[in-house]
Formats: sequence, structure tokens, C-alpha cells
Amino acid sequence: MSDAIERARPLRLMGFDVDGVLTDGVLFFTDEGAEIKAFHTLDGLGLKLLRDAGVELALVSGRSSRAVAARAANLGIARLYQGVDDKLAVFERLRGELGLESRDCGFMGDDLPDLPVLLRCGFAASVPDAPEAVRARVHYVSRAPGGRGAAREVCELILRAKGALETAVAGYLE
Repeated sequence: MSDAIERARPLRLMGFDVDGVLTDGVLFFTDEGAEIKAFHTLDGLGLKLLRDAGVELALVSGRSSRAVAARAANLGIARLYQGVDDKLAVFERLRGELGLESRDCGFMGDDLPDLPVLLRCGFAASVPDAPEAVRARVHYVSRAPGGRGAAREVCELILRAKGALETAVAGYLE
């Protein structure tokens, strides 16, 4: 865990996969073909706290969904990339736009398409039900499952690494 804390300290950009990280990975479709996703409020507040602490946020998903666009808008996340086949290309483009080194960037993913980014960024996180090939290659595996507080756990780890967690909590104690 100390390596994860050290790697999380310099982060200025944190990206998240959606299905399996911000959701539990289960896909629901109505008879009309509309996709339904469930997001956890704990994760949402964690993302807001991280953003408020000065970390840029990005959502990068292989799928496209109006529900994800609505959730990103609700959380104030402008950097939303959907229908992405090459997540590493998006990561590199975003890193370049922001003028960041790889060590200043993190990503949380849960499956094989996330591996290229997870292997390139300075801080890589995943969820406990990710395949072993993913879990074995990240710096931190959350205790909470995807869609059930995993992103919040990682956000708090980053905030703790930056010395900003107590400040974030204090904002709710006044």
C-alpha cells in the first residue's frame, strides 16, 4: 500500500473506466433496447471531492451510453470519452493536452482493454473482481467492488496521499 500512496501523491489527472468500476458491470436493457446503469452515490461524492482537490477527472469507456453522459454531467466531469476502442490513445492525447507526465496520471480499470493505460500511467487501480491478469499488474486493488464504493475508496486513497482528505472531510463538519 505504501507504493500506491507514493504513486498517488503526484496525481493531477485520474481517469476511470465506467462498466465494472463506476457500475457493477451488469448491463440491463429494456424491451425497447434502452440501456440502464446504476451508479453509487458514494463514488459520485468521491469523484467530486477529488475534483475539488484539484485533480482533473476523465471517464473513458469502451461503450457509449446516454446514462453515462448524464452521470458525467451530473458530476461536472467534462472529460468524457465513450465508444473508445483504444483507451491508451485517449490517455496519451489527454496527457499531452494537459502537459502531464505519465507519473502525474492515474487510471482505474477492471478488464483487459484497460491494461495498456494501467501499464502506462503512474498510478493504476482496479477492483477485486477484475481478472487476475489485471489485478496482478496494478498498484492498488480496492476492497469494495465496482459500482459499490470502489471508486470512492480510490479517491480517498489519492486524497490521503495528497494530504487533502482531512480538509475534504472538514468541509462537512462546519
